[in-house]
Amino acid sequence: MRQTSLVTPFVTEILKNNSQFQDLDRVYLQNQILTLIGADDFDEVVGIATNQPIELANQLVDYAVEHQAIADNQPAREILEAQLLNLITPPPSYVNQHFWNLYQESSQAATKYFYHLSTANDYVKTAQIAKNIKFPVATEYGDLEITINLSKPEKDPKAIAAAATAAPLSYPACQLCMTNEGYRGRLNYPARSNHRIVRFNLNGQTWGFQYSPYAYFNEHCIFLDSVHEPMHINRQTFCNLFAIISKFPHYFVGSNADLPIVGGSMLSHEHYQGGRHVFPMNQAQVEREFQWPAYPEIKLGVVKWPMSVIRLTGANQAQLINAATTILAQWQNYSDESQSIIAHDADGTPHHTITPIANKIDGEYQLDLVLRDNQTSTAYPDGIFHPHQDVQHIKKENIGLIEVMGLAILPGRLLNELTEVGKYLLDQPNQIAAIHQPWADQLKAKYASQLTTDNVEQIVREDVGHIFARVLEDAGVFKRTAVGQAAFDKFIQQVIA
Repeated sequence: MRQTSLVTPFVTEILKNNSQFQDLDRVYLQNQILTLIGADDFDEVVGIATNQPIELANQLVDYAVEHQAIADNQPAREILEAQLLNLITPPPSYVNQHFWNLYQESSQAATKYFYHLSTANDYVKTAQIAKNIKFPVATEYGDLEITINLSKPEKDPKAIAAAATAAPLSYPACQLCMTNEGYRGRLNYPARSNHRIVRFNLNGQTWGFQYSPYAYFNEHCIFLDSVHEPMHINRQTFCNLFAIISKFPHYFVGSNADLPIVGGSMLSHEHYQGGRHVFPMNQAQVEREFQWPAYPEIKLGVVKWPMSVIRLTGANQAQLINAATTILAQWQNYSDESQSIIAHDADGTPHHTITPIANKIDGEYQLDLVLRDNQTSTAYPDGIFHPHQDVQHIKKENIGLIEVMGLAILPGRLLNELTEVGKYLLDQPNQIAAIHQPWADQLKAKYASQLTTDNVEQIVREDVGHIFARVLEDAGVFKRTAVGQAAFDKFIQQVIA
């Protein structure tokens, strides 16, 4: 295929996508691109012309690397790509104005625009996300969604070495701060030149709305506080969640817990996650209902789920907020030593919180409250209600909001490790990891007469799904036994008394 100028088609795409520029800006944009890629001669910047901005940007990055304008490492490449694609992205003022103009038409029209913008400029890494391995596994709790996360690129050894000598910086304070918008990035911090945040008023406070760069589900978004302050779960949390789904009723919204071990990976900045996805837990049924005299308009039930979930349903937001606040307060101070549930240490250190998830379904609000306990013990140093050691070969990390709802985010290492397990099961030469050996031996004993090259991958994957169900059971505070569920009912009876 004949090579031609890369700059001209990229300028054309900028003018097509960014209405802030006009045809009179062509020469200006051309020279901005040459400056970014370190080129002096327009005619020497050649490649395969296309009308895809991301492909063009990546070819321009390759040019910059080949001509030693930037270092040949992943952070430098990502910084330059984001700077180039920033040119096709309207400034924050325009994005916000256009978003809220479209919102007058519908909330879905506004989010459709913003999501398209965030994928078209490669802020949402759709090509990387497509590498993730996804498959459903049927369990007694419904079909769980298993994802082996391959989207985030592995650390570049050259970049790691360079970052080790870089001076530590405190700006932005974290990756969720609004000061990330348009930030160039550095060796040890992601590029954000093409990042945009929609501002909105949330119960009298300024918040931001953005999409997640490495999304785990459809239109995975983040709602973030404009103030850099730690996460917390309280009455205001429930007020905020309902305000958000009232504003964006086609999305769910939920919060990670606010304590270590049971919380998410970003406890330093108040934020929620949302998006357009129906999770396995959303489809799980209520198996026991309770009458709450104080709130006759609300349905309260226990969800058939491996974790301990109380579901509140109703149309009255105020009552739902009050009910949720009551449950939270009761749980924060509830102990049942027969179930290893202890609310506080002797020194007053709290162990109990909630992972809340809100949806609007058929005109009613649904609020799922997942009870969490972050205690540790000698037997379970990583957490009593955390994946236990015998399943950590599959999942050792915290069980956050997304996994609570039945979507497993498993480490990328499993892609190759599970292949080696399959080879071991078929008695082929393999390099099975020692951490998988006991599990593989169990599989071999269970399926000895059934294993073939055609079904081994399916057998391994299905068992991974069942292990994930066990992971969630480990994280459940009231176990899925007759004794455990009776203890759960005892707690609920105390709440509604």
